[in-house]
This record gives sequence, C-alpha cells and structure tokens, in this order.
Amino acid sequence: MTGTTKGTKRSKAARASRGRTVRAAALLGCAALVLSACGSTKDDAAGASGGGGGDGKGKVGVILPLLTSPFWQSYNDYVPKMAKSEGVDALKTVNSNSDPSQQITDINNQLNQGVKGLVVAPLDSAAIAAGLDQAERKGVPVVAVDVAPEKGKVAMVVRANNVAYGEKACDYLGSQVKTGKVVQIMGDLASVNGRDRSKAFRDCVKTKYPKLKVLEIPAKWESDTAASKLDTLLNANPDIKGIYMQAGGVYLAPTLQTLKSKGMLKKAGSAGHIAIVSNDGIPQEFDAIRKGQIDATVSQPADSYAKYGMYYIKAAMQGKTFKPGPTDHDSTIVKLPSGILEDQLPAPLVTKDNVDDPELWGNTVK
Repeated sequence: MTGTTKGTKRSKAARASRGRTVRAAALLGCAALVLSACGSTKDDAAGASGGGGGDGKGKVGVILPLLTSPFWQSYNDYVPKMAKSEGVDALKTVNSNSDPSQQITDINNQLNQGVKGLVVAPLDSAAIAAGLDQAERKGVPVVAVDVAPEKGKVAMVVRANNVAYGEKACDYLGSQVKTGKVVQIMGDLASVNGRDRSKAFRDCVKTKYPKLKVLEIPAKWESDTAASKLDTLLNANPDIKGIYMQAGGVYLAPTLQTLKSKGMLKKAGSAGHIAIVSNDGIPQEFDAIRKGQIDATVSQPADSYAKYGMYYIKAAMQGKTFKPGPTDHDSTIVKLPSGILEDQLPAPLVTKDNVDDPELWGNTVK
C-alpha cells in the first residue's frame, strides 16, 4: 500500500518513454542476433521463452483488498488513470471487502468473464495461491500489488520493501526515544506485509536500541481492534513513549482518538508528547505531521503501485519477462526466496522537514 505535480508527471512520462524506447531497441537487437536471453537489469524486457508473446490487448481485471482505508481509496482512484496512460483496458475494480475467501471468488469471477490479465492486491499471502492456480490453469498472467504471495505464479510483485518500513520506523523512534516503552500496532500476520514490518521493527529495536521495550498489538488491519487494544494497553502502561502504526490508513484516526480521550495527545515538542511514526503516506498523515500530532510516516507509493501494476501486466500479456537488477524508475527488481520477481519501489520517510514536498503522492490528492 508517488503522486506528482504536472511537471513531475511529465518527467516520469519522459522516463517511461525513454525506458520503452530502450526496451524496443533491446528486443530488436535480440531478434537480430537470435539470442535466447537478452535485456539488461535496467528494466529491459525480453520476449518470453519460445519466442511467443501476445499483443498486450484484452480486458484486465483489477481486484482490491478493501476500500475502508484512504490508502486503498487513493490506489483505486489511480487505477483507471494509470491504466489509460499505460494503454491497458482495465475493467472496473472489484473490492474483496477484507475477505480472503471472497477474493478467490472475485478472481474466479473475473476469469469467467474472460479477462486476459489480472492485477491483484492479495489479502492473505498463502490463501491467494488458490486464485493464482486458477489463473495459471487458464493461461492468464497475474501481477501482485502490495503483497507477495507465498505460493503460486505471478509475473511480478509490485511492492515497496516492507522490511525497510519496519527498520525506518525503528530508527526514527530510536532517534526520538532513548529509553522506555514503545508500541507497534501490527497488521495482519497472515500477510507477509504484517510479518515483515513486525519482525523488522522488533529485530531493529533489539539490535540497535536495546533500552527500548517493545509492546505489541496484533490488530489485523482493523481500526476497531487497534483502538480497543491500544486503550487497554495504555491503561496498563501509561508511560508509553512511542508508537509505530503499521498502517496509517486504518490506525491513524483510532490511535489519535484514543490518545485524545485519555489526555495523552500532546503536540510534538511539548512535554509528554508520544513520538508516533506511521506507514502509508496518505494526506491525513501529512496533516497530522503538520499539526504535530504524529512525527513521521513512510510513504507507500499508491500511484506507483497502480502505474507499475498496469505496466507489468501489459508486459506479461505481451510475453515479456524481466531480470533482477536496478530499473529505470529508481527501484530494484529482486528475486524472492519463492523464485518470483519483485519490483521494490521507493518509499521515503516523511517528517516535518519534507512533508510539503510536492512530489509526494499524498500532497496531490484531495
């Protein structure tokens, strides 16, 4: 789970255009030399094995995990825009309403409608395999967004480095809180994102900031659960000095409301302020940083998730493949232990020092 100004859009478009030109040239060169493997790690696509590949046309289904979070609402808004810019014929998005079993049904429904490609944001890293297997049987390529499946075939995972999320949050809190108790409000541990962020934060604190004590709230990406468990934890631990929210889209409002109800919401810089760092990069987090309610967030690129979800599904429908290495859009493609590829997009830390940066997508949506 980066918006741009007009100038930045033109810049990105220019880079994308240059990337497509380079890829086209590379493909022509490969054909001329009759090489079986071609393309650099600079995001150059090579034709699928066997020399096949389609024209990239056909309907594409886009399946969302939920729409109760401002992050996913923003991603949903970006999808049709990015589909158009990438030349993808995307159907209206489908919302799985936080239900992994419903998501499998949604995938099957899209396949039965004859889609030629799927862009899916998995709710459950393991459960999604059932839907991926159905797609593979029908020869329909899938791009996963935000969450890497544990099993199953996907053409690419479009995701930021979630381990880095936890580490950035840890380092920020460690710079603000020298000793005492800090809380991490975790996501769903059935999701690799929840596990990556939780373990990275926990391990970083243990290794680099041993004077901090981590208290944990398993909240499963649910705002009500986060509010209830935070309230209980604060009753028993009123001396909390820091909070890491793994998803500002669902945890920001309940966390601020809970702190406010207990008289514990103090402005940054004032006595008793609880240092808070979040994940997502939504406008509401930026406003909270400006007001001094929270201190930082890691900006998860909703617009780039939509853009490169469309870019890679079109490439997959054309039979193109990619290799690990740096790309032409400031990211790195890595091979996961499962063998699938993941394009790890940039996700900067946002504080009061850069919260007004016009290149942050959270500053371009209303």
